[in-house]
Amino acid sequence: MKEAKSHWEEVYEKKSYKDASWYQEKPVISLQFIKDLELPECSKIIDVGGGDSNLVDFLLKDGFRDITVLDISEKAIVKAQKSLNKDAKKVNWIVADASEFEATQVYHLWHDRAAFHFLTEDEQIENYLRTLENSVASGGFVILATFSKEGPEKCSGRTIKQYSKEDLQDLLQDKFELLKSKNLDHKTPTGAIQNFTFCCFRKK
Repeated sequence: MKEAKSHWEEVYEKKSYKDASWYQEKPVISLQFIKDLELPECSKIIDVGGGDSNLVDFLLKDGFRDITVLDISEKAIVKAQKSLNKDAKKVNWIVADASEFEATQVYHLWHDRAAFHFLTEDEQIENYLRTLENSVASGGFVILATFSKEGPEKCSGRTIKQYSKEDLQDLLQDKFELLKSKNLDHKTPTGAIQNFTFCCFRKK
């Protein structure tokens, strides 16, 4: 969607990662969820909506060798590449809208922290879930984090959809089983508190 893309290009042009509300010095919960899965270092991992977040930095340090970062904003991708410097060549970069993305390979782990909840139209959500189902390997995993029912109703000037653990479970239950979930407060750089629902699923 052109309107969404132009919005995020403007956001990433004006804000550094450390000024963004989603900034994490270290994505502790995502890394802990991933560590608990005990994935081989050769696992194919995609970080959807990864932008210029630093999850990829930590995954590379942990030895993972097949990482893809997808974001709607080309500016976000460029920032992430500059931050990684030489290591940027070790990562597959995709500029695409998560609701229109068509995967060309299967992944052992699909990670999405705070991209899915920006999809508010039924068609967007259906397309995303279809891609998710088709591109995660059998026995593979999904880590999905969204604003909870106690979280914000807007982020970066855009309306979002809030999800409980049960909501996410209902959406994915046909193809995935819920392994664990956790609600947590994320403190933004301005001191605001945002409550997230984190869920980890395994494809049946």
